[in-house]
Amino acid sequence: MKTDVIFYEIFREFPSIFFELLGQPETNANAYEFSSPEIKQLSFRLDGVFSPLADNSTEPRYFVEVQFYKDKNFYDRLFASIFLYFHQYQPTCPEWYAIVIYPSRRHSSTLPSRYNGIAPRHLREIYLDELESPPQSLGIGIVKLVIESGKPAKELAQQLVVQTKQELTDTVIREKVLQFIETIVLYKFPSLTPKEIEAMLSVSLLKGTRVYQEIKAEVKEEIEEEIRKSFTKEVKEQVEQKVKEQVREEIKQEVREQVKEQVREEIKQEVKEQVREEIKQEIKQETTLNTQLELALRLLEKGLSIQEVAELIEWDEETLRNQL
Repeated sequence: MKTDVIFYEIFREFPSIFFELLGQPETNANAYEFSSPEIKQLSFRLDGVFSPLADNSTEPRYFVEVQFYKDKNFYDRLFASIFLYFHQYQPTCPEWYAIVIYPSRRHSSTLPSRYNGIAPRHLREIYLDELESPPQSLGIGIVKLVIESGKPAKELAQQLVVQTKQELTDTVIREKVLQFIETIVLYKFPSLTPKEIEAMLSVSLLKGTRVYQEIKAEVKEEIEEEIRKSFTKEVKEQVEQKVKEQVREEIKQEVREQVKEQVREEIKQEVKEQVREEIKQEIKQETTLNTQLELALRLLEKGLSIQEVAELIEWDEETLRNQL
């Protein structure tokens, strides 16, 4: 399920990567809508379907399944889901293909002979470990990052970050790709601290990602609170001296206005200039738990359910609910 979620996000955010895997990079990905429909009978759910939009109704439909373990009933379930999909949704496009993504051939399931009449025309199996290495395409590289481990995964992540900076000129798309690489790294190395991830991907690039921006926002809030407490303590001492001569309520009002103005000016002049340096120190205090919780929050924001997120970070669902 964890791997399914990663691939669902890849194909949803970057559908062109799917057509690169098929060896059809020239296909217009904007002509398709990617979804994960539920088949009502027997509660089947397909990992994903690339459906041609209304203006491209003659284009083929692609049923995508990510399978990372052997399952003798896999192809029965896959073709049953497809034909139930046809019955339920009644698509008009005549062409369709079942695309099965395996990490390697040793993980592939055996195709029953009863499907020999269907498979040659409609079935395509992709083995990720057989894709070009090192990958020249940024999209293929992101897919291979999912199955890499250890040192090769770290080296590939670094290569993809550099490649993203060099190849993508659109700021929005570049930011989205960097965030996705960061998410996969967090998934692959949940025990790494934010400082270690920062070192892996490089400081200058990490600052453009959501993890950095979230940490920055948290630290800024902490700094603002520290400044307020500092001013509150200082003003309190002044009040204790003045209260002997003036009415307490008048002093409180005066001090309140002074604190507001001082805090406002301090935040404008100091917090904006110092927050980046102080962030580096605060990051050292982050723990593995915080890293996993940050990942969980980001995935929840993307629309994943509590159950899916719990499986992704390898927590039980009840513990995750208690932590959120």
